[in-house]
Amino acid sequence: MPSRPPRAVPGSDPGSDPDAPTTAEEYLDEVLAVVEQVPAGRATTYGIVAEAVADVLGRGGPRQVGQVMARAGSGVAWWRVVNAAGSPPARHLDTALAELRAEGCPLTRDGRRVDLRRAVWLP
Repeated sequence: MPSRPPRAVPGSDPGSDPDAPTTAEEYLDEVLAVVEQVPAGRATTYGIVAEAVADVLGRGGPRQVGQVMARAGSGVAWWRVVNAAGSPPARHLDTALAELRAEGCPLTRDGRRVDLRRAVWLP
């Protein structure tokens, strides 16, 4: 019976084992790298970011992206990431909408959400 290759020990070099688990730091870095690419005047969703990150790291979802943005997203244009309905984070709604308006991002008629049909950015 062939032996299984050893699993990577957390903290070891993840580049040495393709099956090594992704660290939280790697996930955070990848989320922020995707968000940094969103151009001014455009927006993307937590789900779209999650799909882009999953293509690279093989894991994560919209909630995990939201957690990263809430904890470490202040250094990127966090207001360009909205939910699937186009709504910015409720806790920062006014600030996010002001930033989006200043960048010329298309909003819905009521001005409370991003018009994703016109503004969506895909990585």
